[in-house]
Amino acid sequence: MQTVRKVLATATLVLSIAVTAASAQTPASVGATLKRLYPATAFDTVAATPVRGLSEVVMGGNVAYVDESGRYFLFGRLFDMQDQRDLTAERIDHATRTDFSALPLEAAIANIHGSGARKLAVFSDPDCPHCRALERELAKLDDVTIYTFLYPLEALHPGARNKAIAVWCAPDRAKAWAELMLRGIGPASASCDHPVDRNLALGSRLRVQGTPTLFAGDGRRHVGAQSAEEIDAWLRESTGVQAGAGR
Repeated sequence: MQTVRKVLATATLVLSIAVTAASAQTPASVGATLKRLYPATAFDTVAATPVRGLSEVVMGGNVAYVDESGRYFLFGRLFDMQDQRDLTAERIDHATRTDFSALPLEAAIANIHGSGARKLAVFSDPDCPHCRALERELAKLDDVTIYTFLYPLEALHPGARNKAIAVWCAPDRAKAWAELMLRGIGPASASCDHPVDRNLALGSRLRVQGTPTLFAGDGRRHVGAQSAEEIDAWLRESTGVQAGAGR
């Protein structure tokens, strides 16, 4: 019996030490471990999660979960079933937001619909079929100012850069862009001081990897074309402005 008591006491002590060690782990210590183990990987943030022993790491637009040793990574969704929340989606949304007020809007084509109260930035490629589909939907929106950043992806569309420059150098940029995207009528080739290369550098910094990419006024990001109704609802999530599609 005495031996059993000693074994139980030892096991309890070991468990207590393990729990104490686990509780001593902080996002900072986990971050230091990850930096030591993976020096070539950029971890933007390391944060605690509601799950004991599991930390959240953000790498660009990717979110993963890692144990305290830094050896085991879990890529997937973390749900709070009691509150019915997708914690991973919330984190991705926060990590990929941008400061809309910091965007160089002078380098974009501005198009005001109605009051123009809501703000929307779009990175768009003149030869992207999804961008053309999006333009048809954007034309239906009310009460929004749309800032189009010309963002030609030459690796996919070799002639897109010249078209983007021609649009920017046209006497009426907004009209030239609409003619090209909605009717397939491009402006005559032209040359002038343009922001296309600066837009490409900006998109790279913002991790814009495909077109169209949309930014709402509160910095939320959406990649891909949507219907006018979907875009309208997405914009109203943050602005509260009662507007609609169907201009």
